[in-house]
Amino acid sequence: MLITGSMDAALFSDLISPPLFAVCCAVALLAGFVKGATGFAMPMIIISGLGTFLPPDVALAGLILSTVVSNLWQAVRGGMAGIFGAAKDYWRYVAALLVMILVSAPLVTRFPEKVIFLALGSVVICLVGLLLSGWRLQIDQRQRRVYDLGLGGLSGVIGGVSGVWGPLTVAYLTAVDTPKKMQVKLTGVIFGVGACMLFLAHLRSGVLNAQTLPFSAALVVPALLGMAAGHAVQDRLDQHRFRRLTLFVLLIAGFNLIRRGIF
Repeated sequence: MLITGSMDAALFSDLISPPLFAVCCAVALLAGFVKGATGFAMPMIIISGLGTFLPPDVALAGLILSTVVSNLWQAVRGGMAGIFGAAKDYWRYVAALLVMILVSAPLVTRFPEKVIFLALGSVVICLVGLLLSGWRLQIDQRQRRVYDLGLGGLSGVIGGVSGVWGPLTVAYLTAVDTPKKMQVKLTGVIFGVGACMLFLAHLRSGVLNAQTLPFSAALVVPALLGMAAGHAVQDRLDQHRFRRLTLFVLLIAGFNLIRRGIF
């Protein structure tokens, strides 16, 4: 399934036609806008959008560099204060996430396309459906260590295979009553270090290679432009309503992934 052999470095002519590449840029622009306004959801939008017409490993490669750069920007936006304190409070979650991303990333080349799409689509629909229903996971502070390791590890497994670990992370941070500003900064830290690990893991797995790296790099610019636009309108919109609208879009994306897995 990976791009090999006969394909040369002429990525956009051999792998993606100019009109199709324009669609990829539009998907990255939309994903960046949503992330700029809400602080999350970029990987799910990119992989569900690109996964409509690209193989899952190519779609996964496409989101990686945009995810790395955008989350580093999100983590440092507003200043460096609080980054190290936030990372210290959630170090178990971050450690479990990183380890399981590294362990599970090679599996993406071993699973059939249908399995990846169906599994990811099911996870997206279940989590988004729960969040839309108003569900919150109530966690006793005395149980934080267990949940940090367990949910961090589960997020890492999902992220290593699909490139998406945001929904579970956001649900977890909400469950432990993380303040809004801290949550945005913390998701930037968690997603950023996870994205860096994903980048390294898929250099090793072969998903990122001489053909897919230029594609991934090309999507960084539209993603960051969209993110800047999202930042500009964030304070003008009702965050709660916009977040619910975003979840509805992600729910549609989840059904689209299942459609791709079936057909």
